[in-house]
Amino acid sequence: MSKKVDILNAIKEQGILPLFFNKDTEVSLEVLRALYRAGVKTVEYTNRGEAALANFKELRKLVDAEMPSFYLGIGTIKNAAQAEAFIEAGADYIISPGLIPEVAAVADKADILWVPGAMTPSEIIAAENLGAKFVKLFPGNLLGPDFMSSIKELFPAMIFMPTGGVDTTKENISAWFKSGVSAVGMGSKLLSKALLEAKDYATIESATKEVLATVKAVRG
Repeated sequence: MSKKVDILNAIKEQGILPLFFNKDTEVSLEVLRALYRAGVKTVEYTNRGEAALANFKELRKLVDAEMPSFYLGIGTIKNAAQAEAFIEAGADYIISPGLIPEVAAVADKADILWVPGAMTPSEIIAAENLGAKFVKLFPGNLLGPDFMSSIKELFPAMIFMPTGGVDTTKENISAWFKSGVSAVGMGSKLLSKALLEAKDYATIESATKEVLATVKAVRG
């Protein structure tokens, strides 16, 4: 089985994809440790600031040293140069907020999974035609589960994950899975600014365990 398939399976099995960025290297490392302790096997670190690449390299070292069978993805990749830099830094997969053919080309050349963002049927079709197997519905809070329900039959082979405004409540998570998604991306609703600022890693760990349990329950 290819690494790309392994990563897709890991995200689907986990049912959530936690995503975060913090400019402080130590905070980033401790958040990753907390997520790992909670049972998470893959995360998306977001390329949201000048410290992102340097921090990512430290996260890569941590994963290699302490987290067997863990996949470290990078998100908010908007051009080929960013994709190349993070692939060189050891990214296992790449996620973008939109559909960017030059990012797809770099990832394909390196034979790594790329996940484009999309919010219209036209963008999803374009992603499919570029070879995408997995699409991030973004922003999820604007599209909503009804959008997913409406388009699911058009893309029977595509894996979908909403990101942006997905809540940790059972009602919200359940609505998304009923609509046909395979996972939900979770940023600030799970890893809030307040928790990061307080360095409250224990609460991050317990909240993540709760969400993983909720996903398991709604999927039956």
